Amino acid sequence: MNNLTEKNNKVFISGEIVSEAEFSHEVYGEGFYEMNVLVKRLSGQGDVLPVTVSERLIADKNLQKGVFVNALGQFRSYNKLVDGKSKLMLTVFVRELLEGVSVKNPNNIVLSGYVCKPPVYRTTPFNREIADILIAVNRSYNKSDYIPCIAWGRNARFAKNLAVGEKIAIAGRIQSREYQKRISEEEIKVMTAYEVSISKLAAYENAENFDTEREFETLNFVEPEYERVYNDRI
Repeated sequence: MNNLTEKNNKVFISGEIVSEAEFSHEVYGEGFYEMNVLVKRLSGQGDVLPVTVSERLIADKNLQKGVFVNALGQFRSYNKLVDGKSKLMLTVFVRELLEGVSVKNPNNIVLSGYVCKPPVYRTTPFNREIADILIAVNRSYNKSDYIPCIAWGRNARFAKNLAVGEKIAIAGRIQSREYQKRISEEEIKVMTAYEVSISKLAAYENAENFDTEREFETLNFVEPEYERVYNDRI
């Protein structure tokens, strides 16, 4: 898993395809397809994650519902016009599909980037500490991905003091959560949000103790203590 050139954004997921592949877009004659992949947690629950993959990678593969895949890539963002408004969309962009691999951790992400909004810190009614962080991760061709992250406990206490523009490195997993959005007095719509649940966090001035290659290769993450408290975040 060390063949990606971009070391600041690395993802590995292993899970079951739960939607049919649908055509998304084309770039320089290369078509890209979207599908959803269910990635199980240690707790037995699961995250349904959006995945984007090139037609070049799936040409000789039977990627239909019920098939398990091991995907190596990046967590990327893009803006999409939804109901007349620009919305930040997130997807696992697949760089390589792996076969015949066995992993302890089916959901692994390592990022390094810059804090681009003041972190939002709070405590829940049960006195649990949470901090939301938006990280800008540089990509090739002067592009950036904007990745929402969530920290818990002592990581949240550390994160609340981060300044805009400060470079940080994180390790964790990608999670999905559903929430309700009120459209009108009569209509409530169920939405899905995606974010990185942080297991390890370091300011980049201390990054000598945070080897992104090693984090991605060897960490066997334990689920964060507060990961299931989704209702407190809505």
